[in-house]
Amino acid sequence: MKIVHVISSIDPAQGGPQSGCVRLAAAQSALGHDVHIVSYGGAEVEKRAFKSAQDVPFVALVHWDLLDDPDRMEQISCVEGSRLLRQVLKGASFVHIHGVWEPILRSAANTARSTRIPYCVQPHGMLDAWSMKQKHWKKRVALLLGYRKMLDRANFLVTLNNDESRLLEPLRLKAPTLTIPNGIFLEEFADLPEAGFFHKRLSLAREKRVILFLSRLHTKKGLDILADAFKLIAESHPDVDLVVAGPDGGAREGFVSQINRLHIADRVHLVGPIYGADKLCALVDASCFCLPSRQEGFSVAITEALASGLPAVISDACHFPEVGTANAGLVVSLDPADVASALASVLDNPAMASIMGQNGQRLVRENYTWPRIAELTIQGYAPNHNPKIRSRISGLATATDY
Repeated sequence: MKIVHVISSIDPAQGGPQSGCVRLAAAQSALGHDVHIVSYGGAEVEKRAFKSAQDVPFVALVHWDLLDDPDRMEQISCVEGSRLLRQVLKGASFVHIHGVWEPILRSAANTARSTRIPYCVQPHGMLDAWSMKQKHWKKRVALLLGYRKMLDRANFLVTLNNDESRLLEPLRLKAPTLTIPNGIFLEEFADLPEAGFFHKRLSLAREKRVILFLSRLHTKKGLDILADAFKLIAESHPDVDLVVAGPDGGAREGFVSQINRLHIADRVHLVGPIYGADKLCALVDASCFCLPSRQEGFSVAITEALASGLPAVISDACHFPEVGTANAGLVVSLDPADVASALASVLDNPAMASIMGQNGQRLVRENYTWPRIAELTIQGYAPNHNPKIRSRISGLATATDY
C-alpha cells in the first residue's frame, strides 16, 4: 500500500503533530508499506527534523517529499505544494492529512478527491471547543471557503481520544470518527540514560530536584498556571527547581515577566527545545513531569514522560484520564492551587512517585505503542472497513482494547 502523509510543516518546533506524523509513518513503513511525507521544510527545518528523528526506529524507510519554506504567496496559493502533491499522489492508496487550517492540507484533500484516492483528516485537537475559540471568525470563514468540505468528504476523521470525538459534535461534520491515540516506540526507551543531566547542564546542586515542563511555550500549554502553582510550593520545597524545556510558541515573554513578578526567576530554568538523546536525559533526571494544558489531543510529551518512568501531574484538559486510573500520576483541574497540591503530593512521597513511575511505564508499554497504532490505521484505511458505524470505530483503539 502506498500511503502519503501530508502536514504543513515538518519542523519539530511545531510540537506533537509533527512528532506523531513522523513516527506513524515510520511504523507503517516497518509493516512493509510505501510511506511518504509531503511537507514544507527548508534546509534549516529539514536539518532540525532529521536530527530530532534520527533515533526513531525505521524512519530511514520513509520517503520525505519536502518543499522549501513557503513565502507569503505560496502560503496563500499553494502552487508548488499542489504541484508536488499531484506527483506524489500518483498510485497512492490512501492520503493521511495532519491538521486543518493550511492551504496545502486543503489542496491534498482536493487532489485526493479529484483522483479518487480515499483520505482521512487528523485534526490533532484543532477542532475542539477551546481551539475553535481562538481566531474564531477566521476559522468560521475558512470553513465556508473549503475546509468544511475537506472535513466532510473525508473517509473518516482521526481523533486521538474519545473526548476529542465528543468535542467535534458542535461542528456537525459529516465524516465519522476513528479514535486512535499516539504512542511510543519501545526501542527509544529500552536503554534509558543515567541521571545527572540537569545538574551538569545547569550547574545545579546535587540535592536539587526538578519539576519538568516539556512542550511548546504556548498559551494553551498552561505555563502561567504552572508558574502560579510553583510559586505556591517554592518556599516549602527549597530543594526543587522548575525546568521549562521547549521552543517558544509565543508565550515565552509573558512567562518570563510572570516569574520575575512572582520572584521565582532564580528557581526557574528555561533551556529551549531539546530533542533525541537530550530529551531522554531530561526526562530521566526529573522528579516529576507537569503539563497543566488548557487543550490537548493526545500529548506525545506525556506519553514519553510515562515511558521514562516519570510520575505525571496533568490537567483534565489533557484528556488522558488513564494517567489517573492507572495510578501513573495525578489528573487535576486548571486551578493553580490544585496543580500545586498535586506536585507537592508527588514530591513529598518518593515511594508513591516510584510506584507511579512503574505504573506509567506499564501503561504505555501495554497500551500505546506505534506498531499497534500503525496496524489500527491500516485497518481504517482498508477498502472493506465501514467507518459509518461510529461505535465500532471508536472501540478500535480505546486504552482497554490494546
